[in-house]
Amino acid sequence: MSGTQLNRRMSAQDAWFLYFETPDAPLHIGSVGIFEGQIPFEKLVASMEARMHLIPRYRQRPMIPPFYAGHPTWEDDPNFRLDRHLRLVTLDPPGTDEQFVEVVSGDLWTKMLPRDRPLWDITVINGLEGDRTAFLSRVHHCLVDGVSGIELLLAVLDLTPNPDPPAPPSEPWKPRPAPNLVQAWTEAVVEQWAQGFRSFTEAQQNLLDARAQFRAMTDFTRAIETALPAMFRRPALTNWNRRISNKRRVAWTEMSFQEVRGIRSRLGGTVNDVMLTLLGGAFGRYLQEHGIVTRGQRLRFMIPVNVRSESEQGALGNRVSMMLPEIPLEPMTASERLEAVRAEMETLKGSQQAGAFESLRRFGDNLPAFFHVMAGMGGVPAGQVNLVCTNVPGPLIPLYAVGHRMLAHYPMVPLAGDLGVGVGITSYDKGLYLGVMSDPAIVEDVERIRELIAEEFQALRYLADVPTTDLPDFGAIRQRSANGAQERAAPESAAADESARVSASPA
Repeated sequence: MSGTQLNRRMSAQDAWFLYFETPDAPLHIGSVGIFEGQIPFEKLVASMEARMHLIPRYRQRPMIPPFYAGHPTWEDDPNFRLDRHLRLVTLDPPGTDEQFVEVVSGDLWTKMLPRDRPLWDITVINGLEGDRTAFLSRVHHCLVDGVSGIELLLAVLDLTPNPDPPAPPSEPWKPRPAPNLVQAWTEAVVEQWAQGFRSFTEAQQNLLDARAQFRAMTDFTRAIETALPAMFRRPALTNWNRRISNKRRVAWTEMSFQEVRGIRSRLGGTVNDVMLTLLGGAFGRYLQEHGIVTRGQRLRFMIPVNVRSESEQGALGNRVSMMLPEIPLEPMTASERLEAVRAEMETLKGSQQAGAFESLRRFGDNLPAFFHVMAGMGGVPAGQVNLVCTNVPGPLIPLYAVGHRMLAHYPMVPLAGDLGVGVGITSYDKGLYLGVMSDPAIVEDVERIRELIAEEFQALRYLADVPTTDLPDFGAIRQRSANGAQERAAPESAAADESARVSASPA
């Protein structure tokens, strides 16, 4: 990563996550890693200190120029110290999973990252029962998207238990002096003027090139025709699309990635299609249980789509567009829902919806930063989608922190606007991990959503006749219920039959 040229000035897309952030909707992303054994905090600090030169952005903080003359720049933090970013928390005995969830869902996650320092931190949590240690990692969305966040994870952790130490820096790090306010304003104005001049020159050249002008008009028209109709359709009525508070509660579940790929191979589609099918079935049943009629209703997801080119790998920042699939909520069999999801996704891909949104975003990049700031003053707009679902491929090999193997890796996603629920999905080692984040003032029983996702997975696995894999117990947080042991011991077909029957019950 150190060899990658990082942009000093944020793009408009990166800066949006600063402009749209509010105290009730902090816009950092993160994850929880569960490690075997007790990790000595001092060894972790020494390991991080030895690799800071490999992650230069981790020693830089955003600087907003006066009067928002341009988007923020990344400047070296003259007060950088690891003790401002690494902290240790120890759970009270016995350190149960329930205690752990309460801790990571509280202030450790919900408070905004301080703007006076680099926008990341890691909390080491000791005292988990079963001789385990956890890392709660947070990094601001203006610094990374999901894909570049995984790249940072690989820079912080190791591929082997006993790796060679990283090569030391060629010279000691000295923070580069940040520009004063006059310099920052002047640089921003000059860069904004230069960008506008380049855009004007390009437009003038296109006026002399009929084919280029036609292509530009065609691309813009196609983007409008593809993207705007989806934005103006009202999403389904749910019980979680309300203005959120600053409270959070997370529930995690996991499944074998091999089994998910087995379902995809037997029934068709993609891994993402399978996951949307599970979520459509689970959220449909959840709404039915809360008295909401789902017949004929469709849940609108916002799915980030990676548009990073090969040359942009390792560049950090955000390079994402989005798709807005609408997944049926009404009662149906798992196979019918999967077919509906596949058809929806193929339609959106065929219409190049993600490309259309990316084109519209690029048209707005030339607007002065002040207009972006004004747009973000009210926070994330409400009423456009029902929930955000991220699905970020992670490493399919074990990772280590100072010699301790990471057993599980759970995503943590932000909430904003009127999105009282969000879902993050990532892969790690042999598992696929889901994190359902909620505002408990709106959704009091997020654990029920987690249970329904697991039941829908069992039903789909049974339908595809995919055997359970004989894998080690790689997970860290387990579903708990009064008859949990009986459920785990029951034949798969019986559990799946029951799941399929409940899934098809009328609204």
